[in-house]
Amino acid sequence: HVQLVESGGGSVQAGGSLRLSCVVSKYTYDPVYMAWFRQAPGKEREGIAAIVTLGENKRYADSVKGRFTISRDNFKNTVYLQMNSLKPEDTAMYYCAAGYSTYAIPYLQREEYNYWGQGTQVTVS
Repeated sequence: HVQLVESGGGSVQAGGSLRLSCVVSKYTYDPVYMAWFRQAPGKEREGIAAIVTLGENKRYADSVKGRFTISRDNFKNTVYLQMNSLKPEDTAMYYCAAGYSTYAIPYLQREEYNYWGQGTQVTVS
């Protein structure tokens, strides 16, 4: 099974930055697209940034557009989420996800993703 391992979470003051990493392993075929989701207590898991693994097509949720940047390093099998200008409302568990649909589209919908990491906590105060 595909394994996704996130890292880079932590506690930061408002206005600060963090970079999350997600390493993908144990896969037979490269994911077609990958994304970062987050889930705050009492809220649904929301897609915030997605990227196709071939090409430069990306998509962001309005809540993070202009502050967060998703990128990938295919040689390192790693996807990153650079988070700048963090706000208290960004506090959540952040999850990495990999999708294998036919179409290389950076989906933000949860149902388009097949594999998930365990998550890394981000707390902004």
